[in-house]
Amino acid sequence: MGFRLMKKIVFFTIGLIFANFSFASESSKPYLYILGVAQDAGYPQAGCYQPHCMPGWQNKNLRRTATSIALIDPANKKSYLFEATPNLPEQMYQLEQEAPSKQYPLSGIFLTHAHIGHYAGLMFLGHEAMGANQIPVYAMPRMKYYLLKNGPWSQLVSFKNIILKSLKDNTSINLNEIKVTPFLVPHRDEYSETVGYKIEGPNKSAIFIPDINKWSVWKTDLAKLIQQVDYALLDATFYADGELPGRDMSKIPHPFVSETMTLLKDLPAKDKNKIWFIHFNHTNPLLNTDSEQAKTVKANGFNVAKEGVRLEL
Repeated sequence: MGFRLMKKIVFFTIGLIFANFSFASESSKPYLYILGVAQDAGYPQAGCYQPHCMPGWQNKNLRRTATSIALIDPANKKSYLFEATPNLPEQMYQLEQEAPSKQYPLSGIFLTHAHIGHYAGLMFLGHEAMGANQIPVYAMPRMKYYLLKNGPWSQLVSFKNIILKSLKDNTSINLNEIKVTPFLVPHRDEYSETVGYKIEGPNKSAIFIPDINKWSVWKTDLAKLIQQVDYALLDATFYADGELPGRDMSKIPHPFVSETMTLLKDLPAKDKNKIWFIHFNHTNPLLNTDSEQAKTVKANGFNVAKEGVRLEL
C-alpha cells in the first residue's frame, strides 16, 4: 500500500472519529445547550423584506431559529427540550450532533405556553412526520387541556405520539439528580397560562423566562431571584422603545433589554454576568452580536445568548 493511500486512510479515519464526537460524551455533568435565540417566528421573519430582515434572506448563516434550550444529562444518558418550536427539525439535528439520540434519547419536552414559537413544533412528532412514540410532554393545566381538546394536537395524544405530563406552579419534577420547577409569570394567556422554569443541577441552577410582561407587573423581585441562581435566560424580545415604527409599543408588554439593564444596573458584576438575554424579535439589533447594542450589553456586564452556548449545571 502506497504512503499517499495510507495517509488518506488515516485522515479519513480521523474524520470519522471527529464526525461522531459529541461534547456530551466527554462530560458527566448535566448542562444546558442553547438551540435557538429568536422570537417565535425566527429570523428573518415570514413576509419581512425590510432592510433589517434582508441580510437573513441573503445569507443563510445569519438566520436564527426560535428560542429553545436543551437539557443534556450525560450521566443518565438522557436529553430534554424546553419548547417545541417551529424549527424543531433543525434543532433536533443540532441536538443530535451535540448528544446523539442513540446514546441520549429525547426523554421529554417542557412547554412554557401556547404561542406558536413555543409549542407548534409538536406537529413534527405526529404520524405525518416522525411518528414519535410516547414522548413525555410536560404542560401546565390550561396548556394540557388545550392540547387535549384541540386538533391537531389531540391526535398526537390519541395516536400516543406524546404522553402529557401534568405540571403545577412551583412544584418540582425530579429528573434523577436534576430538578425542574415551573413558575407562573404574567403574559398574554389566550390559550394557556405562561411559565418560566428553574432548572437545578447537582452544582448550579438556572432560570429560563423567554416570555413575560413588564417586570413591574410580576410580584417576584428579579434582582433577588438572579442572586439565587447561576444563570438567568431572560426575555429580550425588544431592545428598546421605538423598535417598531408606527406602533405603540406600550401595548406589547415585553420588558425592553434597555429597561432590564437599568433595573439591574446596581447588581454586582458577578450577578450581571449570570444574565443571558434571549428571545429576540426580528427587529432586535442583538441578533447581530457585532452591533453597537450588543457591545453595549456586554460593556454593561451582561451576555447575549447564541446558539451553541453550553451552561454547566
